[in-house]
Amino acid sequence: MPQHVPSMLRPASPSAPQQPPAAPPHPRRIVFLAHRDLGNPSAGGSELLVDRLADGLTRLGHQVTLLCGGPAAFRDYRVVSAGGTYGHYLRARSAFARQVGDCDLLVEVCNGVPYLASLWHHGPTLCLVNHVHTDLWGMRFGGPLAPAARLGRRLEHWALGAARPGGLMVAVSPSTAQALRGIGVARERIRVVHNGVEEPGPFTGRSPEPLFVAVGRLVEYKRIDLLLRLWERVRPVTGGRLMIVGDGPQRERLERMAGPDVEFAGHVSDAEKHRLLCAAWLLLHPSAVEGWGLVVTEAAARETPAIAFDVPGLRDSVVDGETGVLARGESSFAAAWCTLALSAERREAMGKAARDRAARYRWDRTVRQFRAVAAEAVRSRRP
Repeated sequence: MPQHVPSMLRPASPSAPQQPPAAPPHPRRIVFLAHRDLGNPSAGGSELLVDRLADGLTRLGHQVTLLCGGPAAFRDYRVVSAGGTYGHYLRARSAFARQVGDCDLLVEVCNGVPYLASLWHHGPTLCLVNHVHTDLWGMRFGGPLAPAARLGRRLEHWALGAARPGGLMVAVSPSTAQALRGIGVARERIRVVHNGVEEPGPFTGRSPEPLFVAVGRLVEYKRIDLLLRLWERVRPVTGGRLMIVGDGPQRERLERMAGPDVEFAGHVSDAEKHRLLCAAWLLLHPSAVEGWGLVVTEAAARETPAIAFDVPGLRDSVVDGETGVLARGESSFAAAWCTLALSAERREAMGKAARDRAARYRWDRTVRQFRAVAAEAVRSRRP
C-alpha cells in the first residue's frame, strides 16, 4: 500500500519564479509651470525650490523646461517666458502648446493664482504647493479691495480642491499638508517633500558685537514692520545692529519707520548671505505664514538659531526650545530675543542643534523624493 506522506514533508511543486514588482516609470520630459524664474528680482523661496528641483532632475537625465512669467534667464535647463507678470496666467495654455508641445509630466506650482492646468492638460499633472494663501489674501488686499481678497481666496480653494478631484499634490511641509486637508484635499493624495539646503561653505566668523539678521522679500506678510517695532523694545537691552536683507514693494515705507542701528542691505549675493548668516547671533523671522521657511534651514546650517512666531511652516522648520524659539505673541518674541542675545551658552547650544538638524535636509535628498512622487504621478495615470 502507498505510504502516506504528510503534506508538510511533500516536495514543493515547481512554480514560476517570482518577478520583482516593476519600478514606477520616471517621466523623462518634465515641465514646471510657475510664476517666476529664479533670476526675477522678486524671486524667493518658491523659485529657489523649483530651480533646485529642475537642476537636480536635469543632472539625473531628465529633459526639464520651466514655463514662467516675466523674464527668462539662461539655465542648464530650458526656461521659457509665457508673458508678463500677470498676463502669463492667461497665456500659459497657448504658450505651452506653442513652445513646449507635450511632456510626460506637467508640474503646476500653485502659489495663490491657479493655472488650472489639470483642466486643459490631458497628460499626467502634479501640483506643487508651498502654502495655501487663505489668510494672506486679506493682508494683500485690504480695505476697499476686500472683495478681491474674498474672490482670490475662493478661487484658490476651488482650484486646489474641487477643480482637482484626482491626482497627487506635493506639500513642502506638514503645515501645508494640513492646510490642504482643511480645504478638502484627501490625505491619500498629499505627499510631503521638504526643502533642502546647500552644503555650507567654510564658516566665516561670528560678529563680536550683537548682530541680528532678517532675510526675506519685503512684503506685507513677512511683517518686517512688526520686527522694527519690537527692535525699539529690544535695542536698549541688547545693543547691536539689526540687518534687513532683501527687497520688495514695502522697502521705502519700512526705511522711513526704521529706528537707530537698522540697516537695509537689499539684495545680496549668495556669498554675502552666507557671510551674514555666519556672523548673525540670531535669525529673526516674524512672518505670518510660510510654506517651510527656507532661510531658517540656511541659517541653521551656519549654526545660527532662529526666533519665529508659532505659525504654519515655521513651526515645522524651527524646533521650539531646541533649534530656536517659537513665540506665541509679540511680547514673547521680544523676550526670547533679549534672552538669547544675553546668553551665549544657550545660543551656541541651539546653534549646534540647528546645524545637526539642517544636515538632514539637502537638495539631493529633496530631488530624489520629488522624483519618486513624479514617477508615482505618471504611474497613477496609466491604465
